[in-house]
Amino acid sequence: MPNALKLGLCLWMLPALCHAWWNDDWDSHRQIAVDAAATGADIRETLNDVPLLVRLHAGNFGFFAELAENGRDLRFLKDDKTPLVYDVEQIDVLSEIGLVWVKLPQVRGGVSSDDFWLYYGNANAPDGSDPKNLYDVAQGLVYHFKDGEALPRDATAYGSHAADSKATVQAAGWIGAAAQFSGAGPILINPAPQLAIAPDKGWTFSAWLKIDQPQNGASLLEAREAGNGIDLSIQGSALSAKWANGAVPVSVNLALGRWQHVAVTVKADQLLLFVDGVPVGNAAISPTAVNPAIVIGRNLVGLLDEVQIAATARSADWLKLSFRSQSPDFSVLSYGQDETNSSGDGHFMVIVQNVTVDGWVVIGLTLTMLIVAVLVMVSKTLVINRVSKDNRAFLEKYRQLDPNKLSALDQDETSEEQALADSDLLTALVGKHDHFQSSTLYHLYHTAIHELSKLQGGDGQAVTREAWDYLRVKLDSQIVTESQRLNSNMVLLTIAIAGGPFLGLLGTVVGVMITFAAIAASGDVNINAIAPGIAAALLATVAGLAVAIPALFAYNYLLTRIKDITASMRVFSDEFLAVLAMRAAQAQRGA
Repeated sequence: MPNALKLGLCLWMLPALCHAWWNDDWDSHRQIAVDAAATGADIRETLNDVPLLVRLHAGNFGFFAELAENGRDLRFLKDDKTPLVYDVEQIDVLSEIGLVWVKLPQVRGGVSSDDFWLYYGNANAPDGSDPKNLYDVAQGLVYHFKDGEALPRDATAYGSHAADSKATVQAAGWIGAAAQFSGAGPILINPAPQLAIAPDKGWTFSAWLKIDQPQNGASLLEAREAGNGIDLSIQGSALSAKWANGAVPVSVNLALGRWQHVAVTVKADQLLLFVDGVPVGNAAISPTAVNPAIVIGRNLVGLLDEVQIAATARSADWLKLSFRSQSPDFSVLSYGQDETNSSGDGHFMVIVQNVTVDGWVVIGLTLTMLIVAVLVMVSKTLVINRVSKDNRAFLEKYRQLDPNKLSALDQDETSEEQALADSDLLTALVGKHDHFQSSTLYHLYHTAIHELSKLQGGDGQAVTREAWDYLRVKLDSQIVTESQRLNSNMVLLTIAIAGGPFLGLLGTVVGVMITFAAIAASGDVNINAIAPGIAAALLATVAGLAVAIPALFAYNYLLTRIKDITASMRVFSDEFLAVLAMRAAQAQRGA
């Protein structure tokens, strides 16, 4: 039983601390999560062998001073024993900027829970960068444009270095340094097998581009052999891509003054153009196999960064992931807290190992309370959100009603709706909302309309004073019923708030008593004998507070929203009765 509770506690309170340590020579590590779902990269395809950019800065990594020179002690692991290939492009301790490319074996589309680990803090570590194995075999060229390079140098194992270049390197690029073009001349790259265009495999060119002014016949890319190949040109702010044998070009307007990710792919008999990871056009072509000489940036006035060429057609999801992961505007990567390997299992595991059986019982009870409290918090939040949404929708329709047709919104519930009516959560999650089934205001309206239909005259016409009093009582009763439903199970949060700390304190007191009893029996009174037991006993109090604190915040938040909904019901009840009374008075005067 204690072992199971230890595992549960690790998963519940501090999951990262229970992660096995890869190598004790490294002092620190932190978790990096990869979000390929709609909140991050927003891709659906599972991609393999993807180089992802890890941007380190003062906002997500405050330990640049602890790194070895040039970040040679950095290591990346998929788990506690699977190293990942990586390449450090830049580590600047003074400006606290780090750019590291990490090769992930797999990025699962639509999944936000994949992760890997960053290790650092080993002054004696050798440099672990391995740029030659960072890219897959299809990647024929990658130019990072590092500061100090006279000619752009290829980061892949192929060594597709530039033959000539009139571009200069500017230190402040999009990803580290960038190539600056003044119109004086392009970058020239000799033909090579790894850069050849094969229709059956496809071909991809991508780069980050920034232009501050309209271009006069600039050529971003020429990849031709004997007049056949790909042209990517800019006229004004219009970017056009075409197969050089005369196919109709694909064109899109670029934004001036900001960095944009541009890509073009040859895929079977199609030429596709992408901007910022989004396909913006395609054209039917008849490609042939060519081994082109490549010209980049002829007559261009602007900046280029991260120029890449692959002898395969990269998918739309690959290009979207490249764009979003390299742009700080998207949260594809998120960073966990720094954790230190201070001694063996770490301080937390020392505490866990010294918790007594009674302590585990208390912690198990608090864990149960936490699960119940979380279920109440989540379910109540879903129900209240649905009620608020349906109330807004109902009020919008209600205020558009003809005063002479106040019952127009009323509908009888189906048998399916009646079956769900007893559960607010099921109604909110799977119920229909075509006539405001979760709206408390609609329930008041429905009650009033149905009660009026039972009274003589209907819709408030020729209704006696006693009937009005009866209708008010029915609406007040409905308000009380709705309030009780909204407040149901809230008592469980109050129990967690009040009972969690006391239960934790009980575990702490009992643990301290056992610790001192053991000391009295052994006669050993040194601090090393006392400290582990006291620390373990205090863990029960921490567990109790971990239950009470979130429950307290959630309770006050939910209670405030319930009070707002209740106040809205009372206002609507008074307002609706006033409208009915006014209509009744008008009807009597007309009679």
